Amino acid sequence: MSKHTTFRNSSKTRLRARTAVVVAVGLGASVALGTGAALAADTTSAQAQLPAFASVAALDDALNAQAETQLKVAAKEKAKAQQDAAQRAADARKKAEASRKQAEAARKSIDAWVAPVASYQVGQPFGKAGSMWANKHSGQDLVVGTGTSVMAVHGGTVVKAGPNGGGDGPAYGNAIVIKHDNNTYSQYAHLSQVKVSVGQTVTTGQQIGLSGSTGNSSGPHLHFEIRTTPNYGTAVEPVAFLKAHGGNL
Repeated sequence: MSKHTTFRNSSKTRLRARTAVVVAVGLGASVALGTGAALAADTTSAQAQLPAFASVAALDDALNAQAETQLKVAAKEKAKAQQDAAQRAADARKKAEASRKQAEAARKSIDAWVAPVASYQVGQPFGKAGSMWANKHSGQDLVVGTGTSVMAVHGGTVVKAGPNGGGDGPAYGNAIVIKHDNNTYSQYAHLSQVKVSVGQTVTTGQQIGLSGSTGNSSGPHLHFEIRTTPNYGTAVEPVAFLKAHGGNL
């Protein structure tokens, strides 16, 4: 090959190389420009998807406000729960106090002594002498109308009940004798009706009969005695006895 031919071929080779470089640079620039445009498009799209807050500070303020609201709600719920618990405790205390008072009232009722009739006029007193009695008057007469409710002066057990003084004799008419827990006995005589029977347990203030004028009686009244045994002849002064035990005649 001649030198001239070789020179021409070398020139063509260099020209092709430079052309390739230009083309490559152009392509690189195009790729770079395309990538930048794509990145710009992606950034714009991401910004469009963020919440519409003016700044990060505004977002922080909103989150803080939401947290504060939640804390206030939680505090209110806690206060309400504490208030409810306190109310339940107060209600429980009230119920316990009411139960205690009821138990105390029941105990006082059991321990109490009361008058045998609710309303009366004082009649013949205990120990009075006279032709109406074989010895002296053995009880306290309480003048009431026939049919007046007669009550047990204290809780106990009925040991006598019925006509003939319940066994003490016809002078008493229809009568009842109750044995009490301190070995004291109470007697109720001249009744028109007897509403209990021997062996029956009665409570303080319970109706046991109705007043009348049966037996050796000058008119409707209740003959009331306190005895140390169930039988006639062991009576003690009933007014002082009841007063000493919290009951009045």
